[in-house]
Amino acid sequence: MTALLELHQVCLGQRLQPITLTLRADQRVVLLGASGAGKTTLLKLCNGALSPEAGSVHWCGRPHQQLSRRQRCQIGTLWQDLRLVEELSVIQNINSGALGRHGLLWAIRNLLGPLDPNTCLELMHQVKLEADLLEQPVRELSGGQRQRVALGRLLHQRPELVLADEPLSALDPSLAEDVLNTLLLLPGCLISLHRPDLIHRFDRVLGLRGGALVIDAAPNTIHRDQLEWLYASA
Repeated sequence: MTALLELHQVCLGQRLQPITLTLRADQRVVLLGASGAGKTTLLKLCNGALSPEAGSVHWCGRPHQQLSRRQRCQIGTLWQDLRLVEELSVIQNINSGALGRHGLLWAIRNLLGPLDPNTCLELMHQVKLEADLLEQPVRELSGGQRQRVALGRLLHQRPELVLADEPLSALDPSLAEDVLNTLLLLPGCLISLHRPDLIHRFDRVLGLRGGALVIDAAPNTIHRDQLEWLYASA
């Protein structure tokens, strides 16, 4: 399988030591590490939100900084803070996931009134969000509902690679299971978690400690003492 994302000796000061990494479209990858280990920083380098001080990031063989807006949208991110637009409705927030496939006029129309409600209703059904919330302002939703809106927006983006930053934190077990199942059905993903108990759900495990990539292996080759060391105080 052709590499989608390639990091070549990327580093970012004290936050991330030189890392070389290749992600393919057929892989479900989990990223583990204690708080402050560099997980969010690595995800931001992968999606272009941060630029490395040294090294390079390539998407489908091209430097990330040379990608078009449409190409950048092939990488979807589910942020820990969700980054929803509080003043807009559920349908407008979900539709914003499709902005990369449309022009400025479409974006303006989405702000002025709901577009493509049938598609949004299908996505809401997929993420188990009640249809009567379609035009509800996001600021009025519960935390679990907001998480589902963000997931619906991500699905509407149709990315080739999904990056997710602690998507299960603060969720009840049932919702966490739903969110993880949905993410693992997508083409390829790199998901940051604090849940070593879930590594069996993935094809590959990455472990960060002190900004360094110290684990890159299949789940069935990782021992419990390695995971305990990964989360131990440095």
